Amino acid sequence: MRRLRKPTAVKHEIEKLLAAAAAELPGLEGQMPRLEVERARDAKHGDYASNLAMQLAKPLRRKPRDIADEIVARLPNTGLLAGVDIAGPGFINFRLSPQAFHQELAQIIDRGEAYGSSQLGAGERVLVEFVSANPTGPLHVGHGRHAAYGACVANLLAATGHQVHREYYVNDAGRQMDILALSLWLRMQELAGVTLPFPSAGYRGAYLVEIAGDALVDAQSQKLLPFVDHWAADAPPDAPDGDADLHLDALIAALRELLGPEGFAAVLQIGLRAILGDIRDDLAEFGVAYDEWYSERSLVDGGAVDRALSRVNDSGHTYELDGATWFRATALGDEKDRVVVRDNGSTTYFASDIAYHLDKRARGFDRLVDILGADHHGYVARVRAGLEATGEPPESLEVDLVQFVVLYRGDEKVQMSTRSGEFITLRELRDEVGDDAARLFFVSRSNEQHLDFDLELAKSRTNENPVFYIQYAHARICSVMREMETRGVDWDDSRGKVSLDRLTEAHEQKLMQALVRYPEMVEQAARQRAPQHIVHYLRDLANDLHAYYNAHRFIVDDDALRDARVLLILATRQVLRNGLGLLGVSAPASM
Repeated sequence: MRRLRKPTAVKHEIEKLLAAAAAELPGLEGQMPRLEVERARDAKHGDYASNLAMQLAKPLRRKPRDIADEIVARLPNTGLLAGVDIAGPGFINFRLSPQAFHQELAQIIDRGEAYGSSQLGAGERVLVEFVSANPTGPLHVGHGRHAAYGACVANLLAATGHQVHREYYVNDAGRQMDILALSLWLRMQELAGVTLPFPSAGYRGAYLVEIAGDALVDAQSQKLLPFVDHWAADAPPDAPDGDADLHLDALIAALRELLGPEGFAAVLQIGLRAILGDIRDDLAEFGVAYDEWYSERSLVDGGAVDRALSRVNDSGHTYELDGATWFRATALGDEKDRVVVRDNGSTTYFASDIAYHLDKRARGFDRLVDILGADHHGYVARVRAGLEATGEPPESLEVDLVQFVVLYRGDEKVQMSTRSGEFITLRELRDEVGDDAARLFFVSRSNEQHLDFDLELAKSRTNENPVFYIQYAHARICSVMREMETRGVDWDDSRGKVSLDRLTEAHEQKLMQALVRYPEMVEQAARQRAPQHIVHYLRDLANDLHAYYNAHRFIVDDDALRDARVLLILATRQVLRNGLGLLGVSAPASM
């Protein structure tokens, strides 16, 4: 078979042909606009369409249709196109040749797992930070959506040539960790037979009781429970009679004094190790892997926060007010100025954020992709301002916000949490519906939209369940190959490739047209950070496969036709497998 082109999306090949033809137009003189080649909305008009002639009408001062005529006349004959025509005011429509589809099928088989990958990112170094939940309790369902989305975005970027680094920022410093230490210590006292009042703003989850029980098995941990008499009696009242935060801060200060710095740190480490270990295991079981778990405490201990604040101060973007140091963020696009050093001398979370993102840039990453919750909307402007104040390009930061998840059982909404501090964990969800369903359902809609997650649908083995429907298409193809083996029917790859002109049925044509779209779908999903495009594409591809399977036999007596059809379904299987791999979903051989 004559090789028509190098492995790349068909759309890009058409763009190259268009650009070369348009470049020869007299009077253009380098005024080439951005090429736009899109899928034809109506299959009757062909496979692709471009409005380039209309874009060139103004600079060339000519009618779009006349320009289109000239472009079409200058297009070379490459064997890629079966026909080109002009429609309406000057749209150029392209119809692919049968050889183009056949070449694509051969590429899918030859490239295997690499099919659909590209060099769109051209080696750009990207750090994708996602989940980064405070290690103060187990991951909940919302974190699961962050994990699935972030992992898929990272996979898509890697598939399109970016150098991707996956990172979890461990918030192991600051007030939330102090609250964890206090809450855990009170539970340890409780299990040791000493019941002390538990603050309303403490962490109340049952997981802390379990961690406390495990800790008390250790003799060293038991030493962290000194006798207490009227402990923290001078603390201000708790809510509702007083201020819950002031009460909490007083208890933390009292515990620090009681245990000393080393003892307080030891309690904190017991909680941190247990919870962070659980988070690591939960994500690993969910198929989410990281290149680095980055400690916030390392920023503070290593002096990175002080160095970052020094750069911000040297740039003239800080001022003193009421004993605190403020960052003049409004001068750099933020809605208000931000405190970076409190009046007690402690640095704020925002100061750590500046230091962390400055460190990302210092590690050589061109683009910083942060996957955050929808409540972090104001985060973008302030961190970009911080980057700019330290001399780094603010546009290097990209923040993708993930909306909330609502669980349903059919039509009934599931209560996500209780007053006792319990909530539905990611592990509980995974145990109920499985990792594959959870991964695919979490990215089935845009991250910018709220997600209604139907537990019963996710567990069902019906065509309405997208993960079942897609996986079943893959399994059906595997069953055909097993049937051939059982019958002793051989399949010849070479004969299949030279017999592809036998694929003339409407179902075969539709399936080939769908397969050609896959590389461009991967690029589109990567550019838009939109893994839901892959979900929708795979659902449509599975539908085309099921329709083909139900309408035609593959194991026929005609060797050439059989091998061509087998090549087509094997190419379909490969694309299904590759797409599911990007989503972190398995491709079972049987179901």
